[in-house]
Amino acid sequence: MHLSLPGARLPVKWILAVGLMVSLLAGCEQNGNGGAPAGAGGRPPPTVYVMNVEPRSVDVVEEYAARVRGSREVEVRARVQGILQERLYTEGQVVEAGQPLFRIDRDSYDIELKRAQAELANAQAELNQAQREWRRISTLFQQNAVSERERDSALSGRELAEARYALAEAGVANAELNLDYTEVRAPLGGMTGLESFPEGSLIERGTLLTTVTQQDPIHVRFSLPEGDASLQRTARRAMATNGEAVQREALLTLPDGSEYDEVGIVDFTDSTIDPRTGSVSARAVFPNPDGDVVPGQFVRIQLLVQTLEDVFLIPQEAVGQGQAGARVFVVVDDVAEARTVELGPIVGGEQVVLSGLEAGDRLVVNGQVALQDGMPVSVNEVESHEEALQDAEDEAAAAEAEAEAEAAQSGEEA
Repeated sequence: MHLSLPGARLPVKWILAVGLMVSLLAGCEQNGNGGAPAGAGGRPPPTVYVMNVEPRSVDVVEEYAARVRGSREVEVRARVQGILQERLYTEGQVVEAGQPLFRIDRDSYDIELKRAQAELANAQAELNQAQREWRRISTLFQQNAVSERERDSALSGRELAEARYALAEAGVANAELNLDYTEVRAPLGGMTGLESFPEGSLIERGTLLTTVTQQDPIHVRFSLPEGDASLQRTARRAMATNGEAVQREALLTLPDGSEYDEVGIVDFTDSTIDPRTGSVSARAVFPNPDGDVVPGQFVRIQLLVQTLEDVFLIPQEAVGQGQAGARVFVVVDDVAEARTVELGPIVGGEQVVLSGLEAGDRLVVNGQVALQDGMPVSVNEVESHEEALQDAEDEAAAAEAEAEAEAAQSGEEA
């Protein structure tokens, strides 16, 4: 009984062990025959789409939020006091430099001018009399008919009369100036703002009446990240060393999404970094002859921050992630080869590759998802990533149509 029980269990264990060994041997045999890379043992290699890549120069353009300001915004203030009689412009109207904007009551200044002119005439008469007296006394002095004291007195009288005449002349000039100031003119051409006081108001000297904003050219202010600003300053110093003017072009996108026709110039980059934002203030100047860009608008500005030489521009979809970082696949002699690459910025929806590729490489742009390093592939040459996608869609559609046709035929035979 005790001997028969162990004897009954031993064949079961041996059977399981033998079955396991047979499975392992079968797996080893399969690996020995079918463990070759994909495509062996009757299995076709995967199809990939490749395009040739060549190094090129790439302009890196960055976009920043910006705000529009007038190139000059001037306050229009009264230079004399009086009653505001009339506004001579329409609020919001574009005016020319020197165009009248307001008129202040001028009656009192007319009277001041007439009084100053009368004082000038009086001073002129006194000066004429002093000059005649001087000529007479000086002649008599030469004839020893008068004393030196009388001659000096006549000379002093003439000099005092000349001083009074100059003072009266200045009074006339001041009265004329005040009278002219009763008509307030635009200091520059631009768009006018709202008036601060209506007609009939008593205006003091220095009172703010309105503002005039010059809109041609227009200023666009924005903030540069520290890295982009350093590129700007480095380029500016290099250009200044060569004695050439720095002119970085900028483009503008209006609030409605349309592109502004005029090209601007970045004329200022601050030398200090704002500690609150870590950015640097900058300014671009744009022509605005038609007034399409209005101060206060929020816009977007595109700026060329740097030019990269001898880099590769490839589709973003061609870049994957490997253990060593970003990688792509290239095809060498119909075999996929993984390459670790150094990435730059994205420009125009495409990825800049700084290193890791060589001129003439056949880059896999579609079909690389299941690829492994060293795997044989079937290659389709394309000119662009869009062409690769279109070819893949066409093949998928053809395969689907073929499958449907086979299914239909099988159904008819059944």
